[in-house]
Amino acid sequence: MTEQLKEIELKAKEELSHAADLKSLDDIRVRFLGKKGEITAILKQMGKLSPEERPVIGQLANKVRADIEQAVTSAQNAIKSKAAAVKLEAERLDVTLPGKAPKLGNAHPLNATLAEVEEVFLGMGFDIVEGPEVETDHYCFEALNMPKHHPARDTQDTFYINENVLLRTQTSGVQIRTMEKMKPPIRIISPGRVYRSDAVDATHSPLFHQIEGLVIDKGITMADLKGTLEMLLKRLYGEDTQLRFRPHHFPYTEPSAEVDLMCFNCHGKGCSMCKQEGYVELLGSGMVHPKVLEGCGIDPEVYSGFAFGIGLERITMGRYNINDMRLLYENDMRFLEQF
Repeated sequence: MTEQLKEIELKAKEELSHAADLKSLDDIRVRFLGKKGEITAILKQMGKLSPEERPVIGQLANKVRADIEQAVTSAQNAIKSKAAAVKLEAERLDVTLPGKAPKLGNAHPLNATLAEVEEVFLGMGFDIVEGPEVETDHYCFEALNMPKHHPARDTQDTFYINENVLLRTQTSGVQIRTMEKMKPPIRIISPGRVYRSDAVDATHSPLFHQIEGLVIDKGITMADLKGTLEMLLKRLYGEDTQLRFRPHHFPYTEPSAEVDLMCFNCHGKGCSMCKQEGYVELLGSGMVHPKVLEGCGIDPEVYSGFAFGIGLERITMGRYNINDMRLLYENDMRFLEQF
């Protein structure tokens, strides 16, 4: 039995020296040291030995087991070290090569312009308020002095979900919601996406962005409206920017005015971009209609206010000399990388 144990030790060490991977190593360990291994088989025969031989064979068996376990551990460490060396070699980097600078993106022209507009209004003490894009007929039309069958609705080309729910055609509903919740003084802008059933061309899209402004307080006049818009547009286009106010009609403002911006292409001389007018139509504005104030629980005898709505795409196109609105939506990197 002594010879058997010595042969087992020599055989185990020989096989361990040729083990190529951890799985092979574990198979060898189980075959020699496992519950059904060769050393265990020897120990099961201890009952056949004399009392004098048992302690001698037991001590030798324990020594052989310990030697094999140590050999297994050494072989494991050798295999792991070799694998780590191979992995390090495969992942080796040449630190003398020039680095690759990460490619950084830029703000989209629409987002950049909106950030500028919000900065201007925040500086004037306005709050930024948002509202739902899926709106009710009441907030989108009726509360703005446009009851059902009002002719002004025909110009909206609205996407209706059902008779009373629609995709908002303007962010004016946010103004109504704000006036219902807040007491004057109110100074807000409400930017966001709006939807109209327009055919896509250089100046129209069924989805676009609008920024509406509302101020309600005591003693607000058209002069406040004019000064606010001049502040905004001069910050966007420069101090030499010139505006033109034209009388107009909107159901929710009285008096109302269209605001035109001197053409940035010809500077008022007339060109194809401004259709020889010298000015480009930019936004609608006016003093909030008394009926709108009354509908929101605000006394028009005490308070007055102004409102305006401006298309984000339109001012972005003027800001960056873009002549086709579709460029803002096509995600063409050749176009976007210019900004």
